[in-house]
Amino acid sequence: MNIVVYPGTFDPITNGHTDLIERAASMFDRVIVAVAQSPRKQPTLSLDERVQLAREILGHLGNVEVVGFSCLLTQLVDRVGARIILRGLRAVSDFEYELQLANMNRALAPHVESLFLTPEVENSYISSTIVREIARLGGDVSSMVHPRIAQALEEHFQGA
Repeated sequence: MNIVVYPGTFDPITNGHTDLIERAASMFDRVIVAVAQSPRKQPTLSLDERVQLAREILGHLGNVEVVGFSCLLTQLVDRVGARIILRGLRAVSDFEYELQLANMNRALAPHVESLFLTPEVENSYISSTIVREIARLGGDVSSMVHPRIAQALEEHFQGA
């Protein structure tokens, strides 16, 4: 079975992420969307919320599974039987950081490859950081995220 792991904080999951996941679902037998706990990044949404939201909006994809994790990515990759890590590149500025991660993952797990995909042009400017900031300030993020994500962000920031 050809399994790929797509890791990220997904705080929140955006249309750019969904685009890559849907495309990966057509290329691989199984796609594991791995939601990182990432306490260092101090996520806006809890790990449980991010996992649940991703499951809700990706439920239409039968070969996609969403899991939360707090271990080394390479440990998760081995645990689920994958040999490929999927990463997204929006711009050249992403490449240097992603290359460092890919090389570190290769050093930790030489049998694991990194695969990079670029989002559709209409999603290339979207980042979770920008979406969070717009939502925090009461702006409309409905063109950048699934309606359920927009609702969750609105509820979160109204309650903050």
